[in-house]
Amino acid sequence: MIGTGGVIAYRALFNWTSPPMFVGTLLVGPLFQLLFFAYLGRQLGVADDRFYIVGNAVLAATLSCVFGGTMAVANERRYGTLGHVLLAPRSRTAIFLGRALPYAGNGALVAAFTLAGGALLLGLRLPVAALPGLLLTLAIAGLSCAFFGLTLGAIGLRFRDVWLVSNLSVAWLLLLTGVNVPAEHLPAGMRIAGQLLPITHAAEAARRLTAGDGLAAAAPALGAEFTVAIGYALLAAVLLRFFEAESRRRASLDTF
Repeated sequence: MIGTGGVIAYRALFNWTSPPMFVGTLLVGPLFQLLFFAYLGRQLGVADDRFYIVGNAVLAATLSCVFGGTMAVANERRYGTLGHVLLAPRSRTAIFLGRALPYAGNGALVAAFTLAGGALLLGLRLPVAALPGLLLTLAIAGLSCAFFGLTLGAIGLRFRDVWLVSNLSVAWLLLLTGVNVPAEHLPAGMRIAGQLLPITHAAEAARRLTAGDGLAAAAPALGAEFTVAIGYALLAAVLLRFFEAESRRRASLDTF
């Protein structure tokens, strides 16, 4: 099963980590980032606490999803195991797309923890009726980020320094998606770019839900976020096939 293979690969990739490292990197780090931007926003008077709590909670999904999705492909090449994957009788595209699923779940978990922690520390009351919609929003955001990371990982089949691209991409998500700067304050070009990136629409949907607008009001933004997720899944599939063929032709699959 695709999902089973993704879980096994996830466990193999993170078998070196420990619970304190997981907690410090993926739970405590995003929570402190949320607090930093919330207090900065208070000083600058740009937006209220709700804006920063929700935005940074959705942003928290990007760390594990983007880098995890990238490593799901790039580390196979880095550690010399890519040949075994390519010799598998199953579709490599299906194998790698399945690997994005555990990272999406991981990202949704981190985002939910950050949202709950930020709301508790800063006194934000979340409507109980909005919780199912928020969980759905965070799940879609995690899926979108994971497929975005997988797209970057596909580039790693051809280029050596895929980590430079990943780090820059996380910075783009911080700057262009409206999680910490209201979209109306961004230049037009940056707003357009943000519409094509993950979590932009998820943050909008989550803010509508926490404001008590209901799932119907958040549905268009959720649909847009899901469309972005499908788009990056298709792009990742195309790039995986293309760069696999190019790397076979150039005999560059096992070089790093």
